[in-house]
Amino acid sequence: MTELAIGIDGGGSSCRAAVADRTGKILGRGTAGPANILSNLEGSLENIILSAKEALRDAALAPETVSSVSAVVGVAGANVGDYGNRIEKALPFADGKVVTDALIALQGALGDSDGVIGAFGTGSVYNARRNGKVSGIGGWGFIVGDQASGARLGRDLLERSLLAYDKVRKGSALTAKVMAEFANDPEKLVEFAHVAKPKDFARYAPAVFEHAGNGDDVAAGIVRDAAAAIGENLDALIWPGCPAICLLGGLANAYRPWLAERHLALLAEPKGDVLQGAVELAVKRLNVETRGAA
Repeated sequence: MTELAIGIDGGGSSCRAAVADRTGKILGRGTAGPANILSNLEGSLENIILSAKEALRDAALAPETVSSVSAVVGVAGANVGDYGNRIEKALPFADGKVVTDALIALQGALGDSDGVIGAFGTGSVYNARRNGKVSGIGGWGFIVGDQASGARLGRDLLERSLLAYDKVRKGSALTAKVMAEFANDPEKLVEFAHVAKPKDFARYAPAVFEHAGNGDDVAAGIVRDAAAAIGENLDALIWPGCPAICLLGGLANAYRPWLAERHLALLAEPKGDVLQGAVELAVKRLNVETRGAA
């Protein structure tokens, strides 16, 4: 009988996994490379499995134990086409379920309570639970979505650096720094952009926030636009009497000074992170299976 559960946070920059017993006690943790299933399905699958095996090793268990665990994998893009199903069918676990990164973020932040979450890392996504019913928006990938994500901040910075180079818009210290990185050659910047992955764009996000905080007009404009997008998405999900908004992900704290007062008033500290949410859902799934088999 399966006695172990593995929760996996398949992020755009890295995969994190944790193995737990049926009580939810964490026994080991593991990491691997990115899991962006929309841009690299096979590579994502490899990293998902590798992170699980690393968690088992950390728990002093054989990597082959991966075939006898119950697992929940949260990834961006699981709600797009058949990407999630393709990953799910290829998983080596005794029982494996692929869900959106928004769902594991919601569970991690709120547990089983009602409220709204926004998660901002390489990508971005939102989810809500109201009277026990879950709904979500966003998570469409940075090419046509993921506003306020690290990848979009980086993409927007490169775009505005080119606009400044062409003297279409005013530049700043940050756009000058970006162009210097590419030897002040716009063609080199464009070549990079055409082959870059979301995580490559996202590495510019810290610089955007740093310069915005120091009064850089271009950086501040990018962050203001991103914060406005966050406000629009939160307004689409909150309701009168909504008890809490939780912001998650590596960029969550950086956005706090830029949010509207109506949202700041509802901010609450998350109960746990995204990986914790994946573990909780995996443990629930394990215990449901055990009861069904009894």
